[in-house]
Amino acid sequence: MTVKLRESKRIGSRHHEKRRGRRMNSRVPVRLEWDDESGKRISVEGHTRVVNPYGCMLVLAESLELEHRLALSNLATDTSNAAIIVWKGNQRPDGWEYGVELWPPEMDFWGLEL
Repeated sequence: MTVKLRESKRIGSRHHEKRRGRRMNSRVPVRLEWDDESGKRISVEGHTRVVNPYGCMLVLAESLELEHRLALSNLATDTSNAAIIVWKGNQRPDGWEYGVELWPPEMDFWGLEL
């Protein structure tokens, strides 16, 4: 069986990869925490669907706005990093899809070789 891999970007090409790092489908248990409008601390647990050195894609039942700041904890490695919502996707049966960027990113945050 032959597997076609994505070709490297050509200099001057109109089409190129826009992502900063390699992505990996990975189900990492996480906790997100933030303060609501009244100052109450909200904490929810979930899991990622995709990770890269700069953040992740996950699904949450809560509806958050773009640029919402939060703390993201990797429960598998017991590490935490400041993060921000940078993309809000479709609502799925289990919640909203979100793109979360680590700020600033710790390159070994996921405990994976990316």
